[in-house]
Amino acid sequence: MQTDTTWHVELTFAEDERRTRADAVLQIRDRRFHGWGQAKRAPGDPSVPVVGEELAAARALSDLSHQLLQAAIDSIEEFEGHSVTIHK
Repeated sequence: MQTDTTWHVELTFAEDERRTRADAVLQIRDRRFHGWGQAKRAPGDPSVPVVGEELAAARALSDLSHQLLQAAIDSIEEFEGHSVTIHK
């Protein structure tokens, strides 16, 4: 019987007048993945914090997804004993 698994990603934000940083953390058993992203506001742009958060979060999650893909590749290569290519 298959068991459902749930992963929880924690997103945190740090902001100043011009920048928003997002950190995405995923803990899977004994492995911790940390992706991060940043958004910069141009001096003439209005201050709309949610836009900076969305951009920074998207970039942090993209970074996290690349790390997870590489971890999967590394696991397959370790099991197979040779280099592998993952197809999209």
